[in-house]
Amino acid sequence: MVPVTEDDVVELVRRLPGVLVVAPTEADGAPEAWWSDRFFYYDPDGTLDTTRHQPFATIVTHDYEGFDAASELDRPGVFRVNVAVGSKAFEGMFGFPPGAHVEHHADHDYAALDQVLPHPIYAGQGWVSVLNPATSTTSELESLLRQAHALAAERHRRRVSHD
Repeated sequence: MVPVTEDDVVELVRRLPGVLVVAPTEADGAPEAWWSDRFFYYDPDGTLDTTRHQPFATIVTHDYEGFDAASELDRPGVFRVNVAVGSKAFEGMFGFPPGAHVEHHADHDYAALDQVLPHPIYAGQGWVSVLNPATSTTSELESLLRQAHALAAERHRRRVSHD
């Protein structure tokens, strides 16, 4: 199987209903560090304030020195897809709850390509990541993105019903 590109991931997520893809730029006042990243939100009404809500998935293309560099994203052609799978799915995948990631941090090679891993920074919130998805992870990543989208849709429904 041919490796998946960033654009392939974007197109996959765009096919899910109600998705807003945010690609920050200088023109919209985003910090320069975000310009090559992409953020995926569930926003079926086009009214979501992205400054107040979390995306359900992201694509990151470079390290954030001093904060998020464990994936070594500054290598040529390397990108990371991050997915908010939630606590239950996270624990099912890794055998420990997200809150226990600190104790398991050293168990993972966050720079490994084509593997589903706990997110090096946001695992504690139930996030997973894949660097350069390809043969080993493509179908699992697609499933994880659909699951994260469904969780985001459910959060949206609850939020709307309380307003």
